[in-house]
Amino acid sequence: MTGKRLPLTIHELNQLAQEEKERLYSLLIPDRAFELFKIDRRYFTNPAGGKVLEVRADPTLPFAVIELRERPEDRDCIFYLEIEDTAFGRFEVSFLVINDVRAPRFETDLDEQGRRTKFATVRRNIPEEVRAMQAGLAPGQVRKGLRLLGDFLSLALDFAESMGQDMILAEPLTYCAAITFEVHGFNYMRGRRKMEEIDRDFRPGGPLHEKLDGSTPFRRPGMEQTVRGRAWAIHDGILGEPWRGVEMYLMRKPAGICTFPGWEW
Repeated sequence: MTGKRLPLTIHELNQLAQEEKERLYSLLIPDRAFELFKIDRRYFTNPAGGKVLEVRADPTLPFAVIELRERPEDRDCIFYLEIEDTAFGRFEVSFLVINDVRAPRFETDLDEQGRRTKFATVRRNIPEEVRAMQAGLAPGQVRKGLRLLGDFLSLALDFAESMGQDMILAEPLTYCAAITFEVHGFNYMRGRRKMEEIDRDFRPGGPLHEKLDGSTPFRRPGMEQTVRGRAWAIHDGILGEPWRGVEMYLMRKPAGICTFPGWEW
């Protein structure tokens, strides 16, 4: 970080000039993302000279979007981040994607008519989901990631601390994300009991374990043994309700929580 104290909220940051917002918000992007795709960290240009960073930070809103692409015209971002102020002025990571944009793409975000699936909340593309699952992806992924979450979280904590805050908040959008956040030291504001119940219910004799009956590609026996297997079953609706109600936070000292003892990915 810069050593200079930042404004206390994202809304205040959004009052700055666009160049300054780009400079500051780009500090949330791991260096490795720039290095892998040969993007100039100072000018945010690719080897062809195209500007590939976009920061959308309306001065009237407590919300910002940071996008880094390999080429300006690319459909998918290398790094996509939505951050916002909570009602209590906390720094929240609302949405994060770090893609290997050169890896194969799976159209799980669109149905077979090209309509957005909105994380399967309104519609699904089952054939693409099956392909993605078989390729080792988790629900919600369209490409494999770059394994830079740890790098990002360290930067996000630095950023929050420069704003005078001692934590970052996040809402995991999938079971996989919640377990991954645990691995990186997150604690629960809400949802730990739900996660522990899910673990118990996937164990032999539990109600979720009994539902792994092969009735769909996402409910095969044995899927309870891995994080991704459980996540795909949950994505498929095995809980009987939408995935929600989990909120987490990260501080410098890791929480050391594990709601899936002995997990395998």
